[in-house]
Amino acid sequence: MALDIIQIQAMLPHRYPFLFIDRVLSWEAEQSLHARKLVSMSDPILQGHFPGHPILPGVVQVEAMAQAAALLAQVSGAFDPATQLCLFMGIQEAKFRAPIVPGDILDIHVESHRLGRIGKFSGRIEVEGALRSSAKFTAIIEKRPDQEAT
Repeated sequence: MALDIIQIQAMLPHRYPFLFIDRVLSWEAEQSLHARKLVSMSDPILQGHFPGHPILPGVVQVEAMAQAAALLAQVSGAFDPATQLCLFMGIQEAKFRAPIVPGDILDIHVESHRLGRIGKFSGRIEVEGALRSSAKFTAIIEKRPDQEAT
């Protein structure tokens, strides 16, 4: 089971330059998901962080984990993207172990510890098998703003 970028865009509301998942390689519903992202020098965020020594910001790494978790929640049937959004609620224990630079291929792994209106997840990013960052986080399922009156 894999998802390409077209399928991912149909599932997530995020768009370039704020979509940080290129492909989903595999998932096990209600348990885990493995996604991938290529870090490119053409990514706008790297133009200013830092000129001459580009590094992917830690907040972007955590956002990539959160986007992967939203995909996991969706493939697990936890929410309907036509009427609901999966929103970041909190970050716990974020750790950044080594820089992520242009050319790195990120393997983004997320696990679900609780699915429902409020979900709990853990995530990690590896590059060539080496752990680069990890975090625990929570998300909440809310009605889409355009669905509030219905």
